[in-house]
Amino acid sequence: MNSKYHLRAGSTTEGPYAVAVTPESAGWGYSGLRVLTLAPGGSHRVTTGTDEMLVLPLSGSCSVECAGQSFALDGRSDVFSGPTDFAYLPRDTAAVITSETGGRFALPSSRCEHALAPRYQPAASTRPELRGAGNCSRQVNNYCLPHTFDADRILVCEVLTPSGNWSSYPPHKHDEQREGESRLEEIYYFEVGSGPRGPGMAYQRVYGSDAGPIDVCAEVASGDVVLIPHGWHGPSMAVPGYDLYYLNVMAGPGEERAWRICDDPAHGWIRAEWQQQEIDPRLPFGPDSDGRA
Repeated sequence: MNSKYHLRAGSTTEGPYAVAVTPESAGWGYSGLRVLTLAPGGSHRVTTGTDEMLVLPLSGSCSVECAGQSFALDGRSDVFSGPTDFAYLPRDTAAVITSETGGRFALPSSRCEHALAPRYQPAASTRPELRGAGNCSRQVNNYCLPHTFDADRILVCEVLTPSGNWSSYPPHKHDEQREGESRLEEIYYFEVGSGPRGPGMAYQRVYGSDAGPIDVCAEVASGDVVLIPHGWHGPSMAVPGYDLYYLNVMAGPGEERAWRICDDPAHGWIRAEWQQQEIDPRLPFGPDSDGRA
């Protein structure tokens, strides 16, 4: 197993950041993620530099002051309670994030070329999408994809998988820039539901493609990160008794901002089986659903 691609909770802390992944620390060119922890009444100034960035609440609410504008993010109690609102920060700017009640805030980022306007996206604009069926049912909140939010390079979504289900399946890749596929670096940030006796666990698989070798079969816990520079990735396995959440951050060198994937041909046949199965009735975790995708 390539342990350098599995970053355990607490291994990448930096100041107020519980997670700090940059293109430099990951050894690639674009994708980054910080997770900011604020105590009640806490405040933090962030500068974007050559990155565009989101402020996306994982738990708690905050205000964001940027370029003379103020965005009040209602946030949420936790990642399983439904989609959140978020703010977009352009490159070459500074912002102040303040939380009266405290909380945890994901700051997904990407190196980019163009400075866009700072903006606010309400939670109601992100309707949960249900994918798969049967024990491959999962929920996807598509915050910042080409069809949901305008950005220069960054792509951000989150996936919620009920206990005992498999997601990020069939295994797929996006490591070649060609027709039908995008070249994208990807970060998985995990949170796992707790059981009556404490924190839960889940598993993540990544294996090599023609783009290069990689071998990850990792037990993941809340706060863990898996880096995917290339290769087939999936499944993400929510073990019985513990719901699974992961935040995906993607970016790459393509001229077009697009998310195009290629299924592993050995396992792509499973999609046809879903047509005869129902979506897991435990979904959605949030209040609404767009149905099967």
